[in-house]
Amino acid sequence: MSGLEIERKFLVKKGDAFKRAAFSCSHIKQGYIPCDNATVRIRLRKSDEKEEAFLTIKGQSVDGGLSRYEFEKEITMDEAENLLKLCRGGVIDKHRYLVKSGEHTFEVDEFHGDNDGLLMAEVELKNERDAFKKPDFIGPEVTGDRRFYNKHMLMYPFSLWRDTLPEEFR
Repeated sequence: MSGLEIERKFLVKKGDAFKRAAFSCSHIKQGYIPCDNATVRIRLRKSDEKEEAFLTIKGQSVDGGLSRYEFEKEITMDEAENLLKLCRGGVIDKHRYLVKSGEHTFEVDEFHGDNDGLLMAEVELKNERDAFKKPDFIGPEVTGDRRFYNKHMLMYPFSLWRDTLPEEFR
C-alpha cells in the first residue's frame, strides 16, 4: 500500500469502554530505523488469527500533522526480526483495539513499558473534511502534537510527562 495517509489522533479516557466496543485486538511491537527526512518503521503484529510483519516508510507530515505520504509493504517475520536489530531506541509495545464507529474504524492503542498508561486513538480519513462519529470514550484531539508520535515516545516516553495530562487521560 502506498499513498497519502490522512489521520487524526485523540486521547482516550481511562477505563475499558474501548475494549468492550472492540471487534479485534492485536499485539504490536515496532521499532524505527534512523533516517533523515522520513520515518522508517518495522512492525510485528500478532493476533489470535495470524502473525504479520510490515516495513513502512512515512514522509514528513503536512497540514499540521494531518497527512503525509506512506509506503507499506508486508515482509516475512524473519525479515522483520532481523530489521528490528537495526532499530535504535528500543521498541514500542502496545495492544491495538479496532472499534467501528459509523463508517470509520478507530484504532485504539494501549501502550506498555515506559509508555504504560497512555491510551490513544487514530482514525484514517478519505480527505481532510471527511466527517466521522467519535465514540464516547474519545477525548481531546492531539493530531500534530509530537509528544504522541510513536517514534518520539521512544526518546521521550509517556512516563516522563504523564503528569502534564488531566487525570482522566493518564
